[in-house]
Amino acid sequence: MIYYNNINIGIILTKQTIFYLCSYNSKLFLFMLNIVIFGAPGSGKGTQSEKLIEKYHLTHISTGEILRNEIEHDTKLGQLANKYMSEGQLVPDEVVIDILDGLLGDNPDSVGFIFDGFPRTLKQGEALDKMLNKRGERINVVLSLEADDEELTNRLIKRGEMSGRSDDTLETIKARLQVYYGQTAQLKEYYANQGNLALINGIGTVDDIFGRIENTVDKLKY
Repeated sequence: MIYYNNINIGIILTKQTIFYLCSYNSKLFLFMLNIVIFGAPGSGKGTQSEKLIEKYHLTHISTGEILRNEIEHDTKLGQLANKYMSEGQLVPDEVVIDILDGLLGDNPDSVGFIFDGFPRTLKQGEALDKMLNKRGERINVVLSLEADDEELTNRLIKRGEMSGRSDDTLETIKARLQVYYGQTAQLKEYYANQGNLALINGIGTVDDIFGRIENTVDKLKY
């Protein structure tokens, strides 16, 4: 049995019945916590994902990191991905979806996932829902980090100067933003219709932005 504040709440804890049990600031979560962190290139998804992982012990799934690793090792997938990414285009849906389905299957004991950089298209969003549904799960919240184009461009230029990433040139940044607004932004409507979209002000310090995210996640009740 599980006791909370000395009260028997009568739940048997098993991997099959309770996937996430943790208390933060006297809040009790009794569900698998699945988060999509969403936003344009440079909106801070990676940085905020790290803080979410640290606090909520989630499994991080970043398709961008996975694809860059494939590129670094010059695999067939990496060569294909590099062709699209170097031009500021999206890697084909079927390739990314296959990778993700395998990753979910490789982490059966996870207490929850944070999806960083996925989904990026409506088709990917629908595919993610199907992958989770067949496991009896769902997306609990979609965190959309909001920032204007000038702020996003400045962040990406600075990141490119510091890291040497070839996909952070001004020309490629403009192309990536065009792709985002043309294809990815429609996911906002998709998740808004599901009632799990949360718009987060993405301007400010890292801690300020994470504080806004915490306030949203800690209010979840299922």
